Amino acid sequence: MKNLALFDLDHTLIPIDSDYEWGQFLARTGVVDPDAFAKRNAEFFAQYQAGTLDPAEYLEFALGTLAQFPRARLDAWHQDFMQQVVQPAMLPPAHALLKKHQDAGDLVAIVTATNRFVTAPIAQAFGVEHLIAAEPEFTENGELTGKLLGIPTSGTGKITHTKAWLAARGLALDDFQRSYFYSDSQNDIPLLSIVTDPIATNPNALLTAHAQAHGWPIINLFND
Repeated sequence: MKNLALFDLDHTLIPIDSDYEWGQFLARTGVVDPDAFAKRNAEFFAQYQAGTLDPAEYLEFALGTLAQFPRARLDAWHQDFMQQVVQPAMLPPAHALLKKHQDAGDLVAIVTATNRFVTAPIAQAFGVEHLIAAEPEFTENGELTGKLLGIPTSGTGKITHTKAWLAARGLALDDFQRSYFYSDSQNDIPLLSIVTDPIATNPNALLTAHAQAHGWPIINLFND
C-alpha cells in the first residue's frame, strides 16, 4: 500500500493564512465594511494563534459573510484573490515537497480548518486532488447559505474528517505503512499524534516546543 501524506495549508504550504487574507481582501476591496470587518477578522485570527478560537463561531462569521453575495460575484472576487494574494505565496519549496510525495505515488490530501470555498482553488493550483475542509452548505442553485455542514475541520475534527474521507475510499489509517502529516500549529497536535510521521512544518512556538519534547522532526519551508 502506498503511503499517506497529509498537509495542513495555512502557514504550512503557504506562509499566509488564506482565511484571514480572504477577509482582508474583502475589506480592502470595500465589499464589506473595512473597519468593522477587519477588526472582527483580526480578533478571530488572534484567537486562532492563541489556540482559543471557537471554530464553529468563526465559521459562522466567515460563511455568513460569503452568503451575503451571489456565487458568481464571489467566484470572480476569488480569482482576483488568487492572483493578487495566494499565487505569490505558493513558493517553490512547498511545490517540491508535494511533488516528492506525488512522485512516490503517495495518497496526498490537504486537511485544513478553512472552508472549501476559500481553499478548493488553492488545492487545485497546487495540483492536489483531495481536499478535506470545512464544508459550507449550498442551495440547489449553488449559492452559499452561510451554514456549516457537519463539524469543523479543526483540532480533533481533523481526525474525524480524515478518517471519514479514508473510509469513503475503503481505507483506514492503519492500512498505510507510513502516514505523514505536515503542520505548523499546536491546533493540529491531535492529528499529528496519530500518524506515523508527524512533521512540524514552519512551526509556531507552541508546536516547536511540543515537537522537540516528542522528538518530532522540524522543517522550515519559508524564511519568514
